[in-house]
This record gives sequence, C-alpha cells and structure tokens, in this order.
Amino acid sequence: MDYTSDSAGFRHRKLQSKGRMKDTAPDMSDPNQLFDDTSSGPARHRTQDMSSIGYPAQGLLSEPVSNFAMAYGSSLADHGKEMVDKNLARFIPISKLKYYFAVDTIYVAKKLGLLVFPYMHQNWEVSYQQDTPVAPRFDINAPDLYIPAMAFITYILVAGLAFGTQDRFSPEILGMQASSALVWLVIEVLAMLLSLYLLTVNTDLTTIDLIAFSGYKYVGMIVEVLAGLVFGRIGYYLMLLWCCVSIFVFMIRTLRLKILSESAAEGVLVRGAKNQLRMYLTMAIAAAQPIFMYWLTFHLIR
Repeated sequence: MDYTSDSAGFRHRKLQSKGRMKDTAPDMSDPNQLFDDTSSGPARHRTQDMSSIGYPAQGLLSEPVSNFAMAYGSSLADHGKEMVDKNLARFIPISKLKYYFAVDTIYVAKKLGLLVFPYMHQNWEVSYQQDTPVAPRFDINAPDLYIPAMAFITYILVAGLAFGTQDRFSPEILGMQASSALVWLVIEVLAMLLSLYLLTVNTDLTTIDLIAFSGYKYVGMIVEVLAGLVFGRIGYYLMLLWCCVSIFVFMIRTLRLKILSESAAEGVLVRGAKNQLRMYLTMAIAAAQPIFMYWLTFHLIR
C-alpha cells in the first residue's frame, strides 16, 4: 500500500474543507475570537422587526384606558369641588362676602375720611336697588369688610413696630396681640347678637354687618398708635380722644337707622319703653368702641 499517496489525499481533502469553511465563515474582526457571533443572525432581525412593528392591540387598548382615566379623574375633581362648595356655603356665605368686598379706591378714601371725621356727613341711609342694597363702591354708607380686614392686619403690624421700638418684639408677643384682638372682636359681636335677640329687635343687620361695624374701630386704633410713636403719650391721648368721639358718632348715626327701623316703619312712638331699650342698646354698642380702642392700644405706648 502507498501510504504516501493516501496521506497526501487526506491533506488535500482537509485543505478543501478548510477552504469551504473560510468561504462560509463571517468576517471576524477579532482574530482571537473562539466562537462565531450569531447575535446578528436572522433571529435577532426577527426580534427587531417584531419590536418595530409592535402589537396593534396594545395601541388600541392604551388610548381608551388613558381617556377613561382622564375623564374619571376630571369628573371626580368636579364632584369634589361641588361638595366642598356646598358644605362651605352652609357656614360661609361666599356670595354675600363678595358684596362686602366690592370696593374701589374712591370708596376706601371716602370711608376712611368718614370714620375719622363723621360730623359733616348728612345722609346716613343705605341706598337700595330693587330691594337689594347697592355695592359699597356705589354707596359710602354701605358696610364693607375690606377696610376692617386691612385695618386689623395693619394694626397688628403697627403693634409689632411699637414693640420693636421698645425692644419688646418677639413672634410670641405679636401672636398674642393678634389673638387677643380677634378674641375680643368675637366676644363683642356675640354680645351684640345676644342683645338683639333678647330685645327681639327685627332688623336687617346681619352677623357680617356687625363684624364690619366692629372692625371700623381699628382705623382709629392705627392712628392713635402712630401718633403715640411719633409724638409720645400726649399725641396718643389726643388722637385717642378724637378717634373715640368720631367712632361714637359714626356708630350712633349708622346703627340707629338699623335698630330703630322697625319702629319707624310701624309708626311707633320713640318714647315707648321698647324703643328706649333699643336706643340704649345703640348707645351701648357705640360706647363700647372707645373702650376696646383704649384697651387694645394703651400698652403699646410707653
């Protein structure tokens, strides 16, 4: 046997098989790679094609679900807002509060002048339009809540200024000052409501009206404290006297039309015992304003 020819033929066949493998093998950039990279094969292309195409059912389901969630959230928010407005309206008449804040700059300037100098004003009756009082910006005699609210806040700030000039300022004492003023205001309004109830006074005065009239005294309190800071105790007592007389005249002329309106409408004589009690009540409410003005300001001036 010729072993030489057989081995030569074997080597020739082996070389041919290697040549075929080289022709079919991919071009590998790394010569040291042991295995062929099959990740770019048809399977990966099919996966990419499927991901790029996507599932039509997924797109069809996502839009209705998101739309339903948005619609449900919107309806839930509207329902919650309606419930809050309904429950809030039981305790705080929002529509009525808008009336008391319907003011403008001209009204505020005239009303501040009336509170400080009410002696020359003649007509104190509130104007009506179709059985409804006109907005405060159209009538200087109409009560409002803008001036009392701003005056209360300004009074607290002025009190803080007074404490600061005397080296007594602290957040705690300022908070106590605000709480004390608010508590006395609530007590005053409750006392007026109880008095009107006990005397069976049928009047169009509301609780908000009483809060407004009681809050007007803060304007005079601000003037008193500022005068005391600038001119000392003498300036404070002079302005206290002026503002007390002014608020007393203002309250008498304003409330007597409200509290005595029933007797005037019925033609009852003012000399009656019931009307005398109502007049005393009016004077008591007016006289309480200077007392509160002094009580809430005298400790601010030293």
